[in-house]
Amino acid sequence: MIVETGAFALVLALILSALQMGVSAAARVRRSPLLAAVGEGAALGAFACIAASFATLVYAFVVSDFSVANVAANSHSEKPLLYRIGGAWGSHEGSMLLWCLALTGYGALLAGFGRGLSPALKAVAVAVQGALGLVFLAYTVFASNPFTRLPAPPVEGRSLNPLLQDPALILHPPFLYAGYVGLSVVFSLAIAALVEGRTDAAWARWIRPWTLAAWSALTVGITLGAFWAYYELGWGGWWFWDPVENASFMPWLIATALLHSAVVTERRGALPGWTIFLALAGFAFSMLGAFLVRSGVLTSVHAFAVDPTRGVLLLTILGVTAGLGFALFAWRAPAMARGGLFAPISRESALVLNNILLAAATATVLLGTLYPLIREAMAGEAISVGPPYFNLTFTPLMFLLLTLLPAGPLLAWKRGDARGVAERLWVAALIALAIGLLTVALAEPRSLFGAAGLALGAWLIAGSLAEVAERIHLFRAPARESLRRLGGLPRGAWGMTLAHMGLGVFVLGAVFETTWKAESAEVLQLGQRSQVAGYELVLEDVGGVDGPNYEADRATIRAFAPDGRLACLAHPERRLYPAGGQTTSEVAICTRGLSHLYIVLGERRALPDGSAGWLVTGYWNPWALLIFLGPGLMAIGGAVSLSDRRLRLAAGKRAAPAPAPATSPAEGVA
Repeated sequence: MIVETGAFALVLALILSALQMGVSAAARVRRSPLLAAVGEGAALGAFACIAASFATLVYAFVVSDFSVANVAANSHSEKPLLYRIGGAWGSHEGSMLLWCLALTGYGALLAGFGRGLSPALKAVAVAVQGALGLVFLAYTVFASNPFTRLPAPPVEGRSLNPLLQDPALILHPPFLYAGYVGLSVVFSLAIAALVEGRTDAAWARWIRPWTLAAWSALTVGITLGAFWAYYELGWGGWWFWDPVENASFMPWLIATALLHSAVVTERRGALPGWTIFLALAGFAFSMLGAFLVRSGVLTSVHAFAVDPTRGVLLLTILGVTAGLGFALFAWRAPAMARGGLFAPISRESALVLNNILLAAATATVLLGTLYPLIREAMAGEAISVGPPYFNLTFTPLMFLLLTLLPAGPLLAWKRGDARGVAERLWVAALIALAIGLLTVALAEPRSLFGAAGLALGAWLIAGSLAEVAERIHLFRAPARESLRRLGGLPRGAWGMTLAHMGLGVFVLGAVFETTWKAESAEVLQLGQRSQVAGYELVLEDVGGVDGPNYEADRATIRAFAPDGRLACLAHPERRLYPAGGQTTSEVAICTRGLSHLYIVLGERRALPDGSAGWLVTGYWNPWALLIFLGPGLMAIGGAVSLSDRRLRLAAGKRAAPAPAPATSPAEGVA
């Protein structure tokens, strides 16, 4: 009966979303506050129903109700409680319910915290959000219902994919969906702006907190996914340009561009059309990601489903939703105001160049992701596009973008002073140059690419600090005055600094790990040794262990540092999950400062003399921790910016600001 309650709540949410769409649209046409309030109430009701429905699904997984097809296919009674809960969104049907939970949740937030919006604009945005909810809830109810009953329930379930039974993967989808679906509010506000013909500074200010919230959540979600791939898959890497990885990365790139474009629209009234376009594109790429992951067109450990029929339905939703949005944009864009003028050397120009490079980078990722699918569909020829393509296309664009990044915040609005910016950044440039030269001189093996990458990371960090020094007039004002200015910096400024510094930290880690990574793989018998990057690995023992829902071979490996001291005692495992008949590797990671000694136990192998050994693979991943700490710092920067009172969702209306003086950089979130 509890499961039927969840199914009923899901259908009721569908009806309320339809009511939200229809009544809110009528409120806009009739300019009726009463109807608008009813539409907002329907949005809150739809979220409450989906929350109840989702709680019911989680309950079914927790109690192992195998009469529910979704539970029987993705759970097992011996699975730990944490993974039974995570199984609720570890399948196609459950993940779509999680998507709908996020979608209606954002709709409720828009309805409840939209007091600063004009009544007409808010009514249209709530109506569009209701339409999105209606579409995805209809898909969930009629094509991917997570509450479908089985006529003959099995005694035991088939269990969740063992690769997904991991704490990082339990948190990864909720954060990723919070980012994906958060862009739906920006989409709805963009449609509302096109309908109302209003793309002024107040509108741009309103989309910034929604974009920032989605961008921060997406950053955390992608980082958790990369971290999971790093220590769960046992291949020693954290990013492989997998099409499903790209599906989450493209909305992140678009959201990054939108954050910067919206600043120009708010502060100078420029680029309104481009900002609208990015707002539409962000959620379009999110829907594209949903299609790629759930259509069966991709084979990946990240993919949820292999059902072409449901894939066609998702593609239809993507085509209709994005198509209508861009059709409205094509109709209304010519009537938009052009906005303020600015010089080629200015804060606006720097942000425009930032957007051009981010858009070009997104296009390269999109081409590399879709071209193999298009080629296979048209010619029947299966090809793959891997890291070499992305290294040749994406990396140069990002290198140019990051090189120019520290200069942007130091330029004044409307007309900047390039020489003045160079004078403020000469210390940062000197630090970056010194690090690059020291790397060439000291690092082995020598790598100009590695040296340039480390110099770039140092440039980003030092450039961000130089921007803070400029704001507080460091060394140009008394120390007490500089401290006063430091304490008075807005949170948005701190958030921008943390985000840019986090990007620099990530670059340092990614470049160092990629350039100076070492690997060894040998079949070892008990007592034998192998070496990787000066570390000696001694296989002491391999024994069987029983887990809650798996059987494993667990190795005991002593790792000795180059100076002969014991670095760590590692216990990598090779697990067999009887419920699904799948085998996985559980790696052992020894942290050495910022670096990782990464050890994988492979399969048992027969040797020529008739004895047996185990394949032991070791990786030395220098500075690997920075790869994950950098994005974490970026997400913290986004959260700090979001806490700025100027970006609160419930802030009141604000008149369009006067243009900033052309003689000094303006403070703000960039």
